[in-house]
Amino acid sequence: MSLLSVFHQQCNQTPDNIALIEGDRQLSYQETLQQTSLINKQLQSSQRVCIAIDRGIDATLAILAAWYAGACYIPLDLKNPASRLNYIIKDADAHCIIGKGHCPDWLEDPDLWLDIDQLQSSSPLPSTSINNESLAAILYTSGSTGNPKGVALSHRAMANFAHWSAKTFNINDNDRIASLAPFHFDLSIFDLFSSLSRGATVNFIPSMLSMSPSRLTTWLDQNKITVWYTVPSLLSFITLKGSLNTTPLTHLKTILFAGEVFPTPQLIRLCDLLPHVNFYNLYGPTETNVCCYWPVDRNKLQAGQAIPIGIPACDSSLKIDNKTGELLVKSKNNLSGYWQQGQLSPILSADSRYATGDKVSLNEQGEYCYHGRLDRMLKCSGYRVEPAEIEHIILQCTAVEHCAVIGIKDSTSGQRPAAAVVLKTDYTLTDIVKPIKQSLPAYMQPCKFIVLNALPYLTNGKTDYQQLQKQMENK
Repeated sequence: MSLLSVFHQQCNQTPDNIALIEGDRQLSYQETLQQTSLINKQLQSSQRVCIAIDRGIDATLAILAAWYAGACYIPLDLKNPASRLNYIIKDADAHCIIGKGHCPDWLEDPDLWLDIDQLQSSSPLPSTSINNESLAAILYTSGSTGNPKGVALSHRAMANFAHWSAKTFNINDNDRIASLAPFHFDLSIFDLFSSLSRGATVNFIPSMLSMSPSRLTTWLDQNKITVWYTVPSLLSFITLKGSLNTTPLTHLKTILFAGEVFPTPQLIRLCDLLPHVNFYNLYGPTETNVCCYWPVDRNKLQAGQAIPIGIPACDSSLKIDNKTGELLVKSKNNLSGYWQQGQLSPILSADSRYATGDKVSLNEQGEYCYHGRLDRMLKCSGYRVEPAEIEHIILQCTAVEHCAVIGIKDSTSGQRPAAAVVLKTDYTLTDIVKPIKQSLPAYMQPCKFIVLNALPYLTNGKTDYQQLQKQMENK
């Protein structure tokens, strides 16, 4: 059953339940449905709708309206540079862009702009009947070809995950879900749709609190949050500086985490601080959403040992490549393909498996364990970052002759990109750092630059990344 149908049923069953809370604003399920109808009429001829509104109530209404119109949604990260935003809009072949207020200066095609505050023509919502294989969302991630890559997800894929997670983590109409993940991040699928399909309340965390761990924990406590899905780097932050000794979060029952490796010593400390909370490690790239999970067993946590990614989730069929150790996933969650230049490009193997690029093994308990990437992709604060895309931007600078990007360890975000550059004569780092940072979102900006006379190479002519790592650490 589609998420839209389940949401519509929930609106009829519990119309007065609070669905969405953002600051002082809140909407019941009935009010959410009514306000969705104000937007829907304007989208009837659309197939792909970009959402240019930050995470919150208005963006949620725009997503629901797109679905009622039979369109898929493409959430934009408004912190991205203008060039990246316009690339995504063109690549998606978007029919309109829903935003707030006047059309922004960065938008190259202002005719696409729809101001959500001006969409006041209410109309009855159409049928909730949806083809399960039609696209529900396109989530753009960092791409290895030098440009962002659109992961196309069907209604079938999103519903399969949302229904599984709602059942597995016992989401009900008494739950208050904390939502911090931006809507272009796949964690948001749980925040919105596992919640709204079960009559729960989605409570949007103010963005500024992510930089203030003690205020964040106070907010979680005051808003009686019961379930929170976030990234380990933020959980590590509140473990160290969130004043959990004095703010024990007594209403919280479940914490889900994903997107990067959670350092075991910090997880042990967090489990000690919140002894009443159930923790779950969820694993899976955007292309599969969650395909594996591990209910954290406090008795098995050892400071010097990484935690497992666990057992198959969402009825996934997992397979390990005998030669490479790569995890191959067959799941109803799997992407439909990559969206490129206005069309869908299939990516799955002949037996419908997605090759994750992650190296794994099975432990004695039959649990999957993660051993890193087989390629160069980095994980930075839950975001995946392709070094090739950063290199593509750096090489556009007139001053740069050659470059290579690697990942270095970071205590707060897991990894951060760092760049080694070979500059042309008479140029310095000052000539390139500012334009590079203006062309990349914050999580992709190199935290460190070093200048070399030449990049290190292997005998086969390829870049020697191990040697480069040593040079980076010594400078």
